[in-house]
Amino acid sequence: MEHSVYETVGGSEALTRLAAAWHHRCLEDEVVGHAFSGPGLHPQHVERLAAYWGEALGGPAGYTAGMGDHSHVLRLHAGNGEHADMDWRGLQCFALALDDADVPGDPELRRTLMDWFAWMTAAMAAYPRSPDDVPDDAPLPVWSWNGPPDPP
Repeated sequence: MEHSVYETVGGSEALTRLAAAWHHRCLEDEVVGHAFSGPGLHPQHVERLAAYWGEALGGPAGYTAGMGDHSHVLRLHAGNGEHADMDWRGLQCFALALDDADVPGDPELRRTLMDWFAWMTAAMAAYPRSPDDVPDDAPLPVWSWNGPPDPP
Protein backbone atom coordinates (compact mmCIF):
# COMPACT_ATOMS: atom_id res chain seq x y z
CA MET A 1 0.00 0.00 0.00
CA GLU A 2 1.33 3.41 -0.96
CA HIS A 3 1.84 5.92 1.84
CA SER A 4 -0.03 9.21 1.69
CA VAL A 5 1.84 12.46 1.20
CA TYR A 6 0.96 13.18 4.86
CA GLU A 7 2.65 9.98 6.04
CA THR A 8 5.69 10.43 3.80
CA VAL A 9 6.33 14.00 4.93
CA GLY A 10 6.37 12.78 8.54
CA GLY A 11 2.84 13.34 9.78
CA SER A 12 1.60 15.92 12.22
CA GLU A 13 4.96 16.61 13.85
CA ALA A 14 6.69 17.33 10.55
CA LEU A 15 3.83 19.50 9.29
CA THR A 16 3.84 21.50 12.53
CA ARG A 17 7.57 22.14 12.03
CA LEU A 18 6.91 23.09 8.40
CA ALA A 19 4.01 25.42 9.29
CA ALA A 20 6.18 27.11 11.95
CA ALA A 21 9.10 27.48 9.55
CA TRP A 22 6.86 28.87 6.79
CA HIS A 23 5.16 31.27 9.19
CA HIS A 24 8.58 32.49 10.36
CA ARG A 25 9.81 32.95 6.78
CA CYS A 26 6.64 34.86 5.89
CA LEU A 27 6.96 37.15 8.92
CA GLU A 28 10.47 38.07 7.79
CA ASP A 29 9.43 38.72 4.18
CA GLU A 30 8.80 42.35 3.23
CA VAL A 31 6.00 41.44 0.82
CA VAL A 32 3.99 38.83 2.78
CA GLY A 33 4.96 39.77 6.32
CA HIS A 34 2.02 42.11 6.88
CA ALA A 35 -0.45 39.27 6.29
CA PHE A 36 1.08 37.30 9.18
CA SER A 37 1.14 39.98 11.83
CA GLY A 38 -1.48 41.91 13.69
CA PRO A 39 -4.43 41.15 15.92
CA GLY A 40 -6.45 39.14 13.35
CA LEU A 41 -4.17 36.10 13.44
CA HIS A 42 -5.43 33.19 15.54
CA PRO A 43 -3.22 32.54 18.61
CA GLN A 44 -2.80 28.89 17.54
CA HIS A 45 -2.22 29.79 13.88
CA VAL A 46 0.70 27.38 13.38
CA GLU A 47 -1.07 24.41 14.95
CA ARG A 48 -4.28 25.08 13.02
CA LEU A 49 -2.34 25.54 9.79
CA ALA A 50 -0.52 22.24 10.36
CA ALA A 51 -3.83 20.45 10.99
CA TYR A 52 -5.33 21.96 7.83
CA TRP A 53 -2.26 21.04 5.75
CA GLY A 54 -2.26 17.54 7.25
CA GLU A 55 -5.85 16.91 6.28
CA ALA A 56 -5.26 18.36 2.80
CA LEU A 57 -2.31 15.97 2.34
CA GLY A 58 -4.20 12.82 3.26
CA GLY A 59 -3.94 12.85 7.05
CA PRO A 60 -6.64 12.72 9.69
CA ALA A 61 -9.55 15.17 9.69
CA GLY A 62 -7.94 17.23 12.45
CA TYR A 63 -8.99 20.56 11.00
CA THR A 64 -12.53 19.90 9.81
CA ALA A 65 -13.35 17.77 12.87
CA GLY A 66 -13.27 20.76 15.18
CA MET A 67 -11.43 23.83 13.95
CA GLY A 68 -13.27 24.90 10.82
CA ASP A 69 -14.02 23.95 7.27
CA HIS A 70 -12.54 24.73 3.89
CA SER A 71 -15.08 27.51 3.25
CA HIS A 72 -13.89 29.23 6.43
CA VAL A 73 -10.27 29.08 5.26
CA LEU A 74 -11.20 30.41 1.83
CA ARG A 75 -13.08 33.30 3.45
CA LEU A 76 -10.03 34.18 5.55
CA HIS A 77 -8.12 34.67 2.31
CA ALA A 78 -10.92 36.25 0.27
CA GLY A 79 -11.66 39.88 -0.47
CA ASN A 80 -8.04 41.02 -0.64
CA GLY A 81 -7.92 41.78 -4.36
CA GLU A 82 -5.34 40.35 -6.72
CA HIS A 83 -1.98 39.64 -5.08
CA ALA A 84 0.13 37.52 -7.42
CA ASP A 85 3.35 39.03 -6.04
CA MET A 86 2.43 38.06 -2.51
CA ASP A 87 1.43 34.57 -3.64
CA TRP A 88 4.76 34.10 -5.42
CA ARG A 89 6.68 35.23 -2.33
CA GLY A 90 4.64 32.91 -0.11
CA LEU A 91 5.57 30.03 -2.42
CA GLN A 92 9.24 31.00 -2.21
CA CYS A 93 9.00 31.10 1.59
CA PHE A 94 7.44 27.62 1.50
CA ALA A 95 10.32 26.25 -0.62
CA LEU A 96 12.85 27.58 1.89
CA ALA A 97 10.79 26.36 4.85
CA LEU A 98 11.04 22.77 3.56
CA ASP A 99 14.74 22.82 4.43
CA ASP A 100 14.23 24.82 7.62
CA ALA A 101 11.80 22.15 8.87
CA ASP A 102 14.01 19.21 7.81
CA VAL A 103 11.39 17.81 5.44
CA PRO A 104 12.84 14.71 3.76
CA GLY A 105 14.76 15.64 0.61
CA ASP A 106 13.14 13.02 -1.59
CA PRO A 107 12.67 14.78 -4.97
CA GLU A 108 9.20 13.30 -5.58
CA LEU A 109 8.00 14.42 -2.13
CA ARG A 110 9.45 17.91 -2.55
CA ARG A 111 7.96 18.29 -6.04
CA THR A 112 4.58 17.06 -4.80
CA LEU A 113 4.61 19.47 -1.85
CA MET A 114 5.58 22.41 -4.06
CA ASP A 115 2.90 21.52 -6.63
CA TRP A 116 0.32 21.21 -3.86
CA PHE A 117 1.29 24.49 -2.25
CA ALA A 118 1.17 26.35 -5.58
CA TRP A 119 -2.24 24.82 -6.30
CA MET A 120 -3.58 25.70 -2.84
CA THR A 121 -2.18 29.23 -3.11
CA ALA A 122 -4.18 29.67 -6.29
CA ALA A 123 -7.27 28.27 -4.56
CA MET A 124 -6.83 30.76 -1.71
CA ALA A 125 -6.73 33.60 -4.25
CA ALA A 126 -9.86 32.46 -6.10
CA TYR A 127 -12.17 34.96 -4.39
CA PRO A 128 -10.38 38.31 -4.64
CA ARG A 129 -13.52 40.43 -4.54
CA SER A 130 -15.33 39.39 -1.37
CA PRO A 131 -15.58 36.65 1.28
CA ASP A 132 -19.30 36.60 0.44
CA ASP A 133 -18.38 34.95 -2.89
CA VAL A 134 -17.12 31.79 -1.15
CA PRO A 135 -19.65 28.92 -1.19
CA ASP A 136 -20.78 27.61 2.20
CA ASP A 137 -20.02 23.97 1.54
CA ALA A 138 -16.63 23.91 -0.19
CA PRO A 139 -15.05 20.50 0.51
CA LEU A 140 -11.45 20.46 1.66
CA PRO A 141 -9.49 19.14 -1.34
CA VAL A 142 -7.19 16.23 -0.51
CA TRP A 143 -4.01 16.13 -2.57
CA SER A 144 -2.42 12.84 -3.53
CA TRP A 145 0.73 11.74 -5.31
CA ASN A 146 -1.29 12.13 -8.51
CA GLY A 147 -2.02 15.79 -7.86
CA PRO A 148 -5.24 17.58 -7.15
CA PRO A 149 -8.48 15.80 -6.46
CA ASP A 150 -11.01 15.46 -9.21
CA PRO A 151 -13.50 18.32 -9.27
CA PRO A 152 -16.68 17.54 -7.31
